[in-house]
Amino acid sequence: MRNKKVLFMVEVAIFAALATLLDFIPAFKLPQGGSVSLAMIPVFLIAFRWGLKGGLAAGFLYGVFQILTGMAIIATPVQALIDYGIAFTVLGFTGIFAVAVKRALANDNKKKFALYVAFGVLLGSGLRFFAHVLAGVFFFAEYAGDQNVWIYSIIYNASYMVPAAIISMAGLGFLFYKQPRILLNNDEGKTYKQAKAY
Repeated sequence: MRNKKVLFMVEVAIFAALATLLDFIPAFKLPQGGSVSLAMIPVFLIAFRWGLKGGLAAGFLYGVFQILTGMAIIATPVQALIDYGIAFTVLGFTGIFAVAVKRALANDNKKKFALYVAFGVLLGSGLRFFAHVLAGVFFFAEYAGDQNVWIYSIIYNASYMVPAAIISMAGLGFLFYKQPRILLNNDEGKTYKQAKAY
């Protein structure tokens, strides 16, 4: 039990750090914040491996690392809380689908497996997108000019969140296709291996 807790904490910290590292090499970056990269994949992976608790913890750490590494664009403390505390933490809600994804994997149901992975990524990405839109409306309205601030914030944040979500789905799909057991923590991996042996 203690070893499992240690493994959980180590994996959460490592994958949150990996997410931050991947954010340093984006495909493209926007001037007022936001980028398209592979950075969300490690958080989604932890959420599928360890469920909601693991996903939320990794997402929160990822947001903290954004601030600590100087990648964050901070206008006010409340904006920082929404854009980095809440927005990155809610990526972890992907973990709601962890059990369903693992069950589909165990039953070798590729259609359900792909569907639940997609739902998880869409949920996490969608919640993060919503948080960034709110921060944009309340703290970056001056950039909207004559445009409606809600429309501006939705378009601005969609311009990087939609491609990032698609890239995350494709990346996770490739990872899970090549190595489906990457979804499972140690105990689950042993059970899966034994089940496949019969």
